[in-house]
Amino acid sequence: MRPFTSPADWPLLGGRYRLVRLLGKGGMGAVFEAEHTLIARRFAIKVLLPELAANPEYAARFAREARAAVKIKSEHVARVLDVGALEDGAPYMVMEYLAGLDLGALVERQGPLEPGVAATYVLEACDAIAAAHALDIIHRDLKPSNLFLADRGDGTRAVKVLD
Repeated sequence: MRPFTSPADWPLLGGRYRLVRLLGKGGMGAVFEAEHTLIARRFAIKVLLPELAANPEYAARFAREARAAVKIKSEHVARVLDVGALEDGAPYMVMEYLAGLDLGALVERQGPLEPGVAATYVLEACDAIAAAHALDIIHRDLKPSNLFLADRGDGTRAVKVLD
């Protein structure tokens, strides 16, 4: 797969997920917006970067991340709904699609948060981290860009811990 070329060149993942656009790229993976071709629902799909997919250590780490995320039961953790592998063997995970922006982008755009808002976001992130810790899962890259402020649909936002 050539994940950073035109969406028209991208295959259907798992025979049912059509990639729409690149949402972001990190150290290990790229995240795409995708649409399920049968139910017309949006998802986010994280794919291990091609240059790392050939390395068994990175592929195993990616698989551990997916298994760990599935186990955590918190409204403040992005849900993993499916996993699979591309034709070249690179793993991917299908996650709930979140509308909103990450905390780092919000602070960069608007400046410091009001104390009450900041406290609410920190408590929500702590809920997610506590749920992970209860399962002996440690988040090793907690930072503002991994705290996504998901729009709830009623004008409010909820923190979703990513990665």
